[in-house]
Amino acid sequence: MHIDIFTLFPSMFTGPLTESILKRARETGKLSLALHDIRSWSVDKHHVVDDTPYGGGGGMIMKPEPIVAAIEDIIPRGTDIPVILLSPQGRVFTQDIAYRLSQNERLALVCGHYEGVDERAIDLVITDEISIGDYVLTGGELAAMIIVDAVVRLLPGVLGAPDAHRYDSHATGLLEGPHYTRPPMFRGQPAPDVLLSGHEAKIEKWRRQESLRRTWQRRPDLLLAAELSKDDKAFLFTLAQEEIERG
Repeated sequence: MHIDIFTLFPSMFTGPLTESILKRARETGKLSLALHDIRSWSVDKHHVVDDTPYGGGGGMIMKPEPIVAAIEDIIPRGTDIPVILLSPQGRVFTQDIAYRLSQNERLALVCGHYEGVDERAIDLVITDEISIGDYVLTGGELAAMIIVDAVVRLLPGVLGAPDAHRYDSHATGLLEGPHYTRPPMFRGQPAPDVLLSGHEAKIEKWRRQESLRRTWQRRPDLLLAAELSKDDKAFLFTLAQEEIERG
């Protein structure tokens, strides 16, 4: 996969994109990244990329010319490459969106800044707007890093085993259950016997039920859209009964 990132602050990406999983993905050729400084497409000698808003109001607005020129120079016209503006007004990022984006051979992320981006730039070159949550950041750079991380880890081979993300929280519409590793006993607390049993079917059942339990306890709203089997529903009914009995 190739990802183009359009930003006013390319140096912000140095650490996150050159460490850990993303570093390895780049070294193995599974990911290539290009950082594009939007200021390079500003035509005045001071490389101005913002101006006061028409109609008044606080803050500054990113000018349309540098953004449009940058994207038109880098992204081939007539292609279906997603060009995504990171914006608090966009649709909220989810694991499902991350998976869909991971199916593309190329993506472009545009980091908004200041009070916002001139709407004409959005109309001309942006194909989608994504928000990482219902809050406002000083710019889209941190949001872009999150999207890159979430998408790239889903690429085949990036995490090692092909199904390494199979049990991730939200991968099946549920939260992941608890995890345990050595030692088998720590400060009087044992790891569950079933995980030490080597019985794959029992381990699968335990993991599924613990995933359901954790989702029930922490994010019950997710259960409304999750695909649930009869056994899942029966287990959730048991949890509900236990809660009623506890008062």
